[in-house]
Amino acid sequence: MEWKLALVPIPVSDVERAKRFYSERVGFDVDFDVRLDDGVRIVQLTPPGSDCSIVLGAGDGVTPVRPGSVQGVQLVVPDVAAARGELLARGVPVGPVQHVENGALADGPGGAWNSFVYFSDPDGNGWAVQEGPADPAGR
Repeated sequence: MEWKLALVPIPVSDVERAKRFYSERVGFDVDFDVRLDDGVRIVQLTPPGSDCSIVLGAGDGVTPVRPGSVQGVQLVVPDVAAARGELLARGVPVGPVQHVENGALADGPGGAWNSFVYFSDPDGNGWAVQEGPADPAGR
């Protein structure tokens, strides 16, 4: 049996601001934006090439989690330096390329699966972008 991660809720304080950030600045595709009668709004976005989406929501019953409390959601790209350049060009404050060395982050790229950049959304939800091999069999 296959188990696939399909949706990750990201708690935000302002759905419209977060939608603009993730779509216009990070480059995620907007799958849908629904406003329900009881004041609930749900926006689903998907990173290019991903089978997993995020959902932003506001209103009763959407998520009890405090905005900004999600940390470490990870995206994988074939070229972390290029991804960093794209984020910077779109106005996303993103850190330098780093790698893990002796249990701590060090500046510069590392070996296979060991190059990262980090950024946060306007609420402080933290994201990691990791470089992975272009060949999925390299996992």
